Amino acid sequence: MSQVLFFDSTLRDGSHAVGHQLSLANIKNYCSQIDSVGLHTVIVGHGNGLGASSLQVGIAAVTDMEMLKAARKELKRTKLGVFLIPGFGTIKDDIQPAIDYGADLFCVANHCTEADVTKQHIEFLTKKNKEAYGVLMMYHMAPKERLLQEALKMQSYGAKGVILMDSAGASTPDMVSETVSYLAANIEIKLGFHAHNNLGLAISNSLVALQQGALIIDGTLRGFGAGAGNCQLEVLVGLLLKMGIASELELYRLMDVSENVVAKIMKKPQEITSLSLISGMAGVFSGFAEHVRKAAERFKVDPRDIFMELGRRKMVAGQEDFIVDVAMYLASRKGSEKESYDIESLL
Repeated sequence: MSQVLFFDSTLRDGSHAVGHQLSLANIKNYCSQIDSVGLHTVIVGHGNGLGASSLQVGIAAVTDMEMLKAARKELKRTKLGVFLIPGFGTIKDDIQPAIDYGADLFCVANHCTEADVTKQHIEFLTKKNKEAYGVLMMYHMAPKERLLQEALKMQSYGAKGVILMDSAGASTPDMVSETVSYLAANIEIKLGFHAHNNLGLAISNSLVALQQGALIIDGTLRGFGAGAGNCQLEVLVGLLLKMGIASELELYRLMDVSENVVAKIMKKPQEITSLSLISGMAGVFSGFAEHVRKAAERFKVDPRDIFMELGRRKMVAGQEDFIVDVAMYLASRKGSEKESYDIESLL
């Protein structure tokens, strides 16, 4: 496992779990403690990436550049990474300033069928001699053949790797095995996997990804992240050791940071709630949960039905505005014979 790169998104995906209210003290403390663990990179910022702080998806407690400045000061051995979704972030206003503030690595993300929108960003970063990785979000929504087409585009743009993001936690081990093995055999750059735990499979799916050729695992300590959380890095490392597979990560140090730092940042333990479960079944982005809950209360409808309808409409991250539309639609149907969903028919 020495060739596997571990990306730590605790200070990025974990931002979702606390309403994007990570403080500079949280960031400084975490980075100072995690720096000696052996990770390839620590990704820092708003849960939706550079430039995403907004009323639509949540206003961060501090600015992107303040976060990067704080993290850069503490990370001596570990690369400083950032996440960017074109549309939220731009080259001029976000990527170049992030470079100026010391970011080493950039994950440029898009919906899994829209790699074209990352072209200018990845090419710009390549010219700047920065590590650029493409991220195919909601990968479960496209067949493996289409995913390969999109991954090959990112490869042609200069990406050093492509990460499949199971944004909704909708993957089964068979899905992961089939998709990862197919892409790993047909691209020349590294393939990665970012799991969510909506179906309780984040660890097993990450393990399957490794077994099928993935060379990047993106996870978080304590599973700290959107919805049901992410692949819990210290658990995955422990499992690998149990299986006799060594990694360069120091398990005890991971455990220490998990217990002494991350546990104190979290508002509550990461768990699979009914909404996390239904979002995984519906194939809807985990980060929608709080928006769905509020809309359900406002319009007095079942939040599970909102998730199932969002899944039927194939809504993706960035389309949070549609949650209210769906809640209003369901409210208008109340009392009809079609009020409750036949879940099996939608899976």
